[in-house]
Amino acid sequence: MPARLRLTALVTTAIVVVALAAIVLLGNGDSTSPTSASADPTGFHGAVRPPGAPVPELDLRDQDGRLATMREYRGRPFVLTFMYSTCEDTCPLTAQQIRGAIDDLGRAVPVLAVSVDPRNDTRFHIDNFLVKQRMNGRMRFLTGTRAQLEPIWQAYGIQPQGEGFEHSASTVVIDADGRQRVGFLTSQLTSEGLAADLKRLGA
Repeated sequence: MPARLRLTALVTTAIVVVALAAIVLLGNGDSTSPTSASADPTGFHGAVRPPGAPVPELDLRDQDGRLATMREYRGRPFVLTFMYSTCEDTCPLTAQQIRGAIDDLGRAVPVLAVSVDPRNDTRFHIDNFLVKQRMNGRMRFLTGTRAQLEPIWQAYGIQPQGEGFEHSASTVVIDADGRQRVGFLTSQLTSEGLAADLKRLGA
């Protein structure tokens, strides 16, 4: 092949390669646009709960013996999570992510933790857990009898802690109208995602 034809072929190939590279780069740029930053098309990072998901009334005592009710939190979003005070893996991780979300927001948000191990969630263990996770004064740890807790576990699809199996690790955001809005498994919970959803709901 004459030298001039080889040169023409090389130049043409180079132009095609550059054009294809530009298309790929521009396509990747579109995929990281702000509209695709959310983890879900709804705009929430957590999984959106069904509109009719029940929110049962609470009638439980916290670590200080004070009664907690749903009525006292109407008008503002809050975080409801499920844990036990002697947990050494998922529960500390959940508490740290919730603490990080509140720190990111820069303002107080109510946090209720419902016991999934009422037998072992004693005042001593709860106080120790809250201090260790730096959630003392920021989280109300609610417990009661198994009969009191079971309707709440069932309403949120929670399996309590048991012999030989772990409890369901779940965190739910309740909106200002007292409805379940979004939920996170601990494996999906991040402080940034939780803070964003709380902010979206007016926290």
